[in-house]
Amino acid sequence: MPAHSAHLDPRLLRAFLAVAEELHFTRAAARLYVAQQALSRDVRRLERELGAELFVRTTRQVTLTADGERLVPYARRALQAQDDLLAAFGQARPLLVDLNSPGLETSRRVLHRARELAPDCELMARYESGLTGAAAEVLAGRLDASFGRFAGLAPALRTGLDHQPVRYEPMAILLPEDHRLAELDAVPLPELAGETVYAGAGNPRTPEWTDLARQLFEGRGIEIASPGPLAVGEEEFQRVMAKWRNPILAVVGFPAMPDTVLRPLVDPVPLSPVSLVWRKGMTHPGMDALRRAAAELSAAQGWLLRPAGGWLPAIDTMLMNVHI
Repeated sequence: MPAHSAHLDPRLLRAFLAVAEELHFTRAAARLYVAQQALSRDVRRLERELGAELFVRTTRQVTLTADGERLVPYARRALQAQDDLLAAFGQARPLLVDLNSPGLETSRRVLHRARELAPDCELMARYESGLTGAAAEVLAGRLDASFGRFAGLAPALRTGLDHQPVRYEPMAILLPEDHRLAELDAVPLPELAGETVYAGAGNPRTPEWTDLARQLFEGRGIEIASPGPLAVGEEEFQRVMAKWRNPILAVVGFPAMPDTVLRPLVDPVPLSPVSLVWRKGMTHPGMDALRRAAAELSAAQGWLLRPAGGWLPAIDTMLMNVHI
């Protein structure tokens, strides 16, 4: 791998690592909050500067070349060294923030506002697709913050984490547009009796979501699909949805999907509690901005006002109220 330049822009290495970890340019671009064309240009520039092809790109997949595989550990060490150097001189390293999945409104809006509040901080998006998966990364120091249902984490995970309630998200049901319930403006929960609903069962990153669904459906004649289709990211979810004809448990504001309709659930209105979650004792100006942004939006939008008759498990009520 002959190097043609004595200096490599860290941005190019971050672009490379995002694609190397996602093996998908669209997901990597979303993770870095950049346009896909800009990301592709950065990767091509890095390849030119190193004089090596780093990825094999086809219409179906992206894979690392041997040189790409060889670069991964060097890129990680170089970026870590840069972060350590900045920290040694009192400058903040980038803050790695997991948004769960592209398109989810609450986490995306909090991150956007935090960037406005702290323009000198670099807040980088990640997509772990579930709080359980992200929590392990936060505790290991590979992520800094995430969003999701704090009460759904195993107690052993919760002990090393702190959280700030952000929102009670009303839950919804994603239906094929020809489903018998698709004509309704809102779907009463009893109408789902006899249905088999996908709620993430079998996904090791999202057991907190499946547990919430299990408690909601218990005694109501609603089955949880097990194992259901497993998809990570909006694009893969759309592909799976094209084949999956059963209802999918979601939240109001879930991104639109082709050939489907999203309907709020009522009677009762089930709530999905969302917290901002981080490692206990962590300090970072970007984290301060995230917390300020979450508090600001929660107050302005009324996100923590529970609707009358809203359904929520007792443990979620307790843990959300502890920090309000």
